[in-house]
This record gives sequence, C-alpha cells and structure tokens, in this order.
Amino acid sequence: MNTLNKNLKYYREASNLTQKALAEKLKITVRAYQRYEAGEREPKLDILIMLADVFQVSLDELAGRKFP
Repeated sequence: MNTLNKNLKYYREASNLTQKALAEKLKITVRAYQRYEAGEREPKLDILIMLADVFQVSLDELAGRKFP
C-alpha cells in the first residue's frame, strides 16, 4: 500500500465516513473508491481535488508529499 492509499483510508476514517458515504459524495461507485484504497487504481486529478476538499487538506498532504 502506498502513501496515497494509506492516507485515503486514514482521512476517511478520521472524517467518520464509510466508503459508501464517501463514494456518494464523489459521485462514483463504491467499488471504484475501494479500488483507490486498495491501490488497484489511482484517482484522476478531479477526484483527488474533491477528496482534498472533503478532507480539508492540500493535495500535497493527501499524497503524503513532504518537504525538507
């Protein structure tokens, strides 16, 4: 599992959202979201932006990008 996948699960659980509830907010299927968390697929930029907005974090934070 890469950092993005771990962060998706972490922020979803921290926001007290189920995979189904989050998928509904994103207007995607539950299975599509499950594939993101499982690392089977990576979300497109528009979905990443919506995820960052839902979790109220930056895209860098969501992706686990760190700066020195």
